[in-house]
Amino acid sequence: MSNQNLNKLEKLINSELSNKIYGSEIKFEELLFKTSVSEIVEIIKFLKLDDRFKFKQLIDIAAIDYPNDEKRFELVYLLLSIENNIRLKISIKFESNEKIPSIVKIFPSANWMEREIFDMYGIKFTNHPDLRRILTDYNFKGHPLRKDFPLTGFNEVRYSEKEKKVIYEPVKLEQNYRNFDFSSPWEGTKYLKEVKESKKNEKI
Repeated sequence: MSNQNLNKLEKLINSELSNKIYGSEIKFEELLFKTSVSEIVEIIKFLKLDDRFKFKQLIDIAAIDYPNDEKRFELVYLLLSIENNIRLKISIKFESNEKIPSIVKIFPSANWMEREIFDMYGIKFTNHPDLRRILTDYNFKGHPLRKDFPLTGFNEVRYSEKEKKVIYEPVKLEQNYRNFDFSSPWEGTKYLKEVKESKKNEKI
């Protein structure tokens, strides 16, 4: 779709949803609209059902974490109109303790997407039919894609021969795992440098 047609569509959607949208732009030949948490359900329902737009496919829901911002999280809904060959994004920003209304009743495929976001980021959705973890285990602590989550995690899972079952233990790193003797992978380790130097001395 040409930029001229995208501009027309942007103006049309803004005129129809003027009191629900507070910002819009065109990037990479895609429309992006910014709205609030309270309006997201009505906007998505409108864009799906209105025959002028026909955004009948939900491609994805992406979450972003800005740990230093007052409104820590952002959700971006990616919609596709196959008939019009247009992609559209809707963005909302909100605080970490805020709950987001589910869109499962509009797009059933959002079920697993929202569960994944809940699992990875800890973002909760209201009116979701089955909001449980989907990628991590039921007893998993924390949310792996939060920017403050440790790279090694809080717990490790292993099978205990003694107890004959899978057990959880706090992560324990051996000291030699923590100490790296190189500043970058391109420079190599100290002992390799020492070997090269000794070989040079032998030739001399």
